[in-house]
Amino acid sequence: MLNVIVFGAPGSGKGTQSEKLINQYGLHHISTGEVLREHISKGTELGKVADSYISKGQLIPDELMVKVLADVLDNNPGKTANGVIFDGFPRTIPQAKALKQMLAERHTRVNAVIGLEVDEDDLIGRMLRRGAESGRADDNIDTIKKRLDVYHNQTSPLREYYLQEGKYIAVDGNRGIDEIFSDIKSHLDKKLVK
Repeated sequence: MLNVIVFGAPGSGKGTQSEKLINQYGLHHISTGEVLREHISKGTELGKVADSYISKGQLIPDELMVKVLADVLDNNPGKTANGVIFDGFPRTIPQAKALKQMLAERHTRVNAVIGLEVDEDDLIGRMLRRGAESGRADDNIDTIKKRLDVYHNQTSPLREYYLQEGKYIAVDGNRGIDEIFSDIKSHLDKKLVK
């Protein structure tokens, strides 16, 4: 079982590399946003509680997010047998600790945190191009700068946390997609051999 977190600033290529990892290793993609939307649309108990926060514009409490992730792992053994990619979680150190505990209760763990490291100017350029090509309203300079500030203030401390855990793999994300993936694959293949 290979459980991976793909980590990086907005625009660093997390989605692109996640797709390649899913295809290469047969991993199940767990996007917290998608899982929450599914629970809300089905009207599950978790969905009702989540919606009570989202409808007020509030963040989902860490404890509830961990329950949602646990529900995916517990109720999809066929899909998660090879491992999972966590997308959008964790974003903070308390979330990382909660995830670690939840996985330990299921006799598994995060095997690797792939850190896509990209220069800030490149990140901004990528997101502006993406916005121009896709029409994504949130890919404008003001929103991009706010998203990067949130990332630097709230999420980037996870890099140090996972470095101390021996899980963080720094990957130069300033290169071509295939070159980046080749680097990621060589790191993960070494972890699988251990």
